[in-house]
Amino acid sequence: MKTKAKTNYRVRNWQEYDAALKQRGSLTFWVSEEVIEQWRNEKKTGRKGASNYYSDVAIATMGTVQSVFNLAGRQTEGFLESLFILMGIELKVPDHSTLCRRLSNLSVELPVIPKDDAIHVVVDSTGVKVYGEGEWKVRTHGVGKRRTWRKLHLGVDQGSGEILAAVVTTNDVADCEVLPDLLEQIDSNIEQVSGDGGYDTFNCYDTITQRQAKAVIPPRSNAQIQQPHNSELPPHQRDENLRRIHQIGRQQWKQESRYHRRSLSETAMFRLKIIFGGKLRRRFFDNQAVELFLQCAALNRMIQLGKPDSYKVEK
Repeated sequence: MKTKAKTNYRVRNWQEYDAALKQRGSLTFWVSEEVIEQWRNEKKTGRKGASNYYSDVAIATMGTVQSVFNLAGRQTEGFLESLFILMGIELKVPDHSTLCRRLSNLSVELPVIPKDDAIHVVVDSTGVKVYGEGEWKVRTHGVGKRRTWRKLHLGVDQGSGEILAAVVTTNDVADCEVLPDLLEQIDSNIEQVSGDGGYDTFNCYDTITQRQAKAVIPPRSNAQIQQPHNSELPPHQRDENLRRIHQIGRQQWKQESRYHRRSLSETAMFRLKIIFGGKLRRRFFDNQAVELFLQCAALNRMIQLGKPDSYKVEK
């Protein structure tokens, strides 16, 4: 029995990509004058009690450093204090309890390079461990009752690999329920949205159609066409996909519609877990969500440093 030969790829811009990978772990920091000026919160709430001493910029910086370098709370304090001393910056660092208290209300904006052309968005979700037994215990004795996850839903630009949208839910929320929230976060024009069978609902198709985008979602095997050709209603995208699958076959349809580009969302999730560990350190849901949003923002900045430009090696 012959096995299919593995496809090999070669990177064209290895020197630039190698430098970008090293830059991801660099301990060289630049703090702009704008960040220094915004470090302390000058806005007053107008309510009784003291206003927050530190700005959202300070809290986001500390939370990002903690995730990138996988530090505990007090270690993050010491890390930033030593950096500010070396840089000659006279700034106070938030303590770890302030960081935990402020994270839940922090608004995180994902840094994305703006694009003129319409984009192809690929969507998927992954589980991020909160607490539970280690892999060895699960393999040996099975899964215990206290093992749980959070689900991170991502919308990824298949061209640049940047995370365009992120939603965090509990592990009992279906992927199809979150798609409207993902697309709502994306301001750019969308050409196509690709997702796996978990998004095969009429609500998902209607949401994508409202964005004037093409929906590439494989219908389930027993799917039926809902609107006949002679219907007075406009053709539904799901019915059009089914008709095309009946004509050329499911595999050919996936090739034709560029469905396999959806795997790039899994690549983004793999990067996120490899770099940040795939496990949350926060106890409360809101803090866990912000922790993941900060990781997505940091990953975007890393991707913007440089990406591999690869091509298929012909044998």
